[in-house]
Amino acid sequence: MTNAGQKALSKIELCSKPVIAAVNGFAFGGGFELALACDFRIASETVQFALPETSLGILPGAGGTQRLTRLVGIGMAKDIILLGRKIGAWEAVDIGLATYCVPQDQLIDEAEKMAEILLKKAPLALQVAKRVIQSAASSSIEVGLYTELLALSALCGTEDKKEGISAFLENRSPKYVGR
Repeated sequence: MTNAGQKALSKIELCSKPVIAAVNGFAFGGGFELALACDFRIASETVQFALPETSLGILPGAGGTQRLTRLVGIGMAKDIILLGRKIGAWEAVDIGLATYCVPQDQLIDEAEKMAEILLKKAPLALQVAKRVIQSAASSSIEVGLYTELLALSALCGTEDKKEGISAFLENRSPKYVGR
């Protein structure tokens, strides 16, 4: 992949809405990097993840070195990238690469259930929380905590916050408007 590949996957990663990857079969190279750009990775029990690029004289070039390291840590990223080792679904969950592992025939249903849960959340809160979480990977705890407070303050003045509190107090489902 080239700079265009990095840009394309960064658009997915920076999407204002949460992105779910339902991963089945072989997620090697670019397919793995695509999954890494998503917020959630639901893996079927049969999935195999791998970044075999070093066997081809290259490296994962669409952000794989960066995103994988942030997800699983430097030691495990070196293990997966430098050795080109395949990772099964359950190990992927154990190391924080996959969010969940499900039977193959339930993969799409699980992704849809997750999407339904997310659709019931306040869209502004999801967008801002996603950005604050992403910034945590590149900032100190002090900066992160300050960013969190600023983001919380910004959300407190929204219609969605008022609706969320009202719905809670009235024991009903909220109707968010994204403002």
